[in-house]
Amino acid sequence: MKKSDSKRQAILDTAYGLFRAHGFEKTSMAEISARVGGSKATLYSHFPSKEELFVECVMSVLQNYMSGTLKYLDAAGPDPERALVRFGASVLRFICSAEQVEVRRMVIAEAVRSGTGKLFFNKLAALRAQVSAFLFECMSAGTLRNDDPELAADHLGALLEAEVLEPLLLRVRDDSPQEEEIDRAAVRAIATFLRAYAPAETYSTAARAC
Repeated sequence: MKKSDSKRQAILDTAYGLFRAHGFEKTSMAEISARVGGSKATLYSHFPSKEELFVECVMSVLQNYMSGTLKYLDAAGPDPERALVRFGASVLRFICSAEQVEVRRMVIAEAVRSGTGKLFFNKLAALRAQVSAFLFECMSAGTLRNDDPELAADHLGALLEAEVLEPLLLRVRDDSPQEEEIDRAAVRAIATFLRAYAPAETYSTAARAC
């Protein structure tokens, strides 16, 4: 790793810890710079604003995790159901963890006040595109009904979040879901997705039974 890359990662690691400990508003660039070492000018040379730094912290953790999760999306198989269920369960394990629920609340809280919501949404484009590309390949192969793959990716994400994430975000429940609950939620979400997007002749018996 180059020195500049090492410095950037040190800033991200330090800032992420401070944002989680104190929140966005109470974390200053001066404090981050002091913890990392070096000048504020160096900090701003890597990240032009606190908002950009905050979003990059969140995205860095997300991208590190999703690099493994996206590997489940292999369109080469004859049926996308298994790939989608494995992908969905992995996504849920991440977004329903106590740490990520806390981070999501912070992103939502700062979305309007600091404009981080739009920055975060735009940064997610690359990840959304990879899911869309998988769905497009499945549609082209005839294993999913032909439709708008970007809209399908949005529907997929909403279905995965619908059952367990909202109660966590709203503190309706405090305990993170166990593995079995996550697996069941993923199967139900994908079954619902396939009811909308899978061709009738390839829709599996397992999905219809859910």
